[in-house]
This record gives sequence, C-alpha cells and structure tokens, in this order.
Amino acid sequence: VSPLFALLQIIPPKGWRPTNTYDAIDDLLIPAPVQQVVTGQSGLFTQYNIQKKPMTVFEFQKTSNLDKFCSPRHVDFDELERKFWKNLTFNPPLYGADVSGTLFDSDVSEWNMAHLNTILDTLDNESGMKIKGVTSPCLHFGMWKSAFAWHTEDMNLYSISYLHYGEPKSWYVVPPEHGRRLERLAKGMMGKSACFSFFIQSDKMHI
Repeated sequence: VSPLFALLQIIPPKGWRPTNTYDAIDDLLIPAPVQQVVTGQSGLFTQYNIQKKPMTVFEFQKTSNLDKFCSPRHVDFDELERKFWKNLTFNPPLYGADVSGTLFDSDVSEWNMAHLNTILDTLDNESGMKIKGVTSPCLHFGMWKSAFAWHTEDMNLYSISYLHYGEPKSWYVVPPEHGRRLERLAKGMMGKSACFSFFIQSDKMHI
C-alpha cells in the first residue's frame, strides 16, 4: 500500500441496511447497457463496448442468471481468477453503468452516497452544479466478467462504492507512483487506444 493511496473495505455492522427493501427497483431502467466484446490472447486484450437497447433491472438480472453468463464452478478465488482470464473472450457479458440515482433511503445518515457531506457539496449548495458520478451518485449493474478499464478517478478524487447486493466484485489497484509506468506499458503495447484492466465479477448480478 502506498503512503499516498489505500484501498479500504468497510463492512457495516450486522443488521445495518441502506434501504428497507429492494423490491421496488425491478422496473428501474438501465438506459444504455453495453455488451462487452473482448478480443485478444496471451494477456493482451481489447474490449469493445456495444450499446444495447434499454432494459429494466429485472431484465438485466434475469439475463445475468442465464447459465452462459454464470461464473464457472470454482474452489477458491485463485481458480476463479484463472478461469476469468482464460474465458475472457467467450460469451460477452452486459454491463449497465452510470445510471443516475441512489438506492439509499433518504433518512439514512451513515455512508449515504447521496449525502457524504464533503467539500464537494459546495458546488451544489452555492451554484447548483451537479457532476454525475462525482457530486451525485450513480448505479452500476454487473454480471460475471463485466469489466471496467483501469483509470484515474475524475479530478484525481477518491472513489467510493457500495455493494448493495449480489456476488462480490474484485479490483486491481495500482498506487499513484506507478501510474505513469502502467500508462507507458499500455501505450507501448497498444498505442493510443491503450486503456486496460478488469475487476472480476461473480456469477450473480451485483449492484
């Protein structure tokens, strides 16, 4: 862990809930899900995001539970990770990213993504400026093998994420002092189109 950077996992106390129920989100619309088509071999891959028609959360979850989109049987995470990279180019998954909104109940004060009480609140309070995914929360819907590129967060801010339900997701993290080295490696291998890495996601839909 870099002295300038840390990846932390916070597990709320048992019994704490961000919302009373998730029953009402089946009809929530994912306006621009993408199918993530991956090509390549030997550790060097290119991902193409093909936008699909809008779908509801219910439709997305139903799709994520189809056999071809479920993760393979595995004994431990290491085996799951190996199978992820081995099967990366098969059965392109869907990923529903950047859906504006939050599932936290409005009266939840702890860890509420819509009310983090940071200095960024001044943008909204003083100028009414909202920046999607920065000053206002977004929802992301994933399934097994859904992925997102390695990147520096907007304006070098920290990223905060809450897993509402579903199987775990995993992150590959590079400390800031090695970021330039990673960029040089990517550009040397893939040119200007370089933007790569994946966080592994398990068989059930997660949000």
